Amino acid sequence: MALTPFHIAVQVRDLEEARRFYKDVLGCTEGRSSDKWVDFNLFGHQYVVHLNPSLGSNGKVSQHHNHVDGQGVPVPHCGVVLEMDTFEQLAERIRRAGVKFEIEPYIRFKGQPGEQATMFLLDPSGNALEFKAFRDIERQLFET
Repeated sequence: MALTPFHIAVQVRDLEEARRFYKDVLGCTEGRSSDKWVDFNLFGHQYVVHLNPSLGSNGKVSQHHNHVDGQGVPVPHCGVVLEMDTFEQLAERIRRAGVKFEIEPYIRFKGQPGEQATMFLLDPSGNALEFKAFRDIERQLFET
């Protein structure tokens, strides 16, 4: 499956706080930046954080939750589909960093089409991230 990288931009309350989270917790590398935004390499995708001073020093982006497979999934969210080994390594990295999961890593839709590993977390500004993995991504990614 030949995919091209996506680009997404989100708002954050503090660029240095975002740098620590995305680099130290998630392991992203930093690309271009200014005093208003920072590019990160999020598993080969361009993820950009933009400073929004109106969030304030303790502010957070608001979230809504929809129920999926018995869990309250934060909306909006974005994320990356990973290989299963990479997913498991990232989950352990997040645990070691002491970051609270919004939804702990687990297998969603177990025994059903689209069975997947998934986990959700929020960055310090409240942006929701989902990471997921499939045993057979070619077959399962869009399986119905």
